[in-house]
Amino acid sequence: MKIFSDKNKLIKIIQNEKKIGFVPTMGAIHSGHASLIKKSLSQCSKTIVSIYINKPQFNKKNDFKNYPKMLNSDILKLKQLNIDFLYLPSTKQIYPTGQNKKIKISSFKNKLCGKFRPGHFEAITDVIDRFIKIIKPKIIYFGEKDMQQLKILENFIHKNHKKIKVIGCKTIREKNGIAKSSRNILLTTKEKKIASKVYHFLFNKKNKLINKKLSLINIKKIILKFGVKKVDYLELLNINKVIKPYKKEKKFKIFIAYYLNSTRLIDNV
Repeated sequence: MKIFSDKNKLIKIIQNEKKIGFVPTMGAIHSGHASLIKKSLSQCSKTIVSIYINKPQFNKKNDFKNYPKMLNSDILKLKQLNIDFLYLPSTKQIYPTGQNKKIKISSFKNKLCGKFRPGHFEAITDVIDRFIKIIKPKIIYFGEKDMQQLKILENFIHKNHKKIKVIGCKTIREKNGIAKSSRNILLTTKEKKIASKVYHFLFNKKNKLINKKLSLINIKKIILKFGVKKVDYLELLNINKVIKPYKKEKKFKIFIAYYLNSTRLIDNV
């Protein structure tokens, strides 16, 4: 595994590679990331992982400050996975002249997390666009846990980087059902039990919700009784109808964002 912090040196090494797989991360590498990386290793001639905590996508300073940083253990994990390149850029490398405030993305940005995090999806799309221009990957991998993000990026990349294939990879879960996330490190044992209850409850009630035998209001009330501090949103959406071109086949997901004390978790079931 070769480590680069200088984009010009990275570009020089990879410019003749025909099939690069790219896995962008913000570090705190877990088995969810590993599943994306393994997919890239199996499908591409070279695999690049980036670690960069993108400040503009955080709506609260504290959130950015408290985001888990564990570079040494991340490097160790990535070495064990046998990736080809790790890119660790500085902010100056990614944003030489600041953010692109005019980036155009799907109106799906206004729903779910977008209602509570203005500018969040624009900032994510901007940084991914910048990485794409540096790395020029053939395939880019994202997790389905961040389904809204995946759909927005898929749409943007399809419109602006037609030759790049976007692959969404299944959510990897802990044994107790919680979706793997870097934020799980911040949860207490009690909070993990509550998060597990939330997932299993949504999973078991999904069909009743689709068949209108149960309402979102009732589900929210029960979830709050589990010990959840606050629910930002709880919605049932047909993900094949969130961004054009629509697909005929219906594919429903329950989307949720909720707080356990100050930690915000998102999931789709």
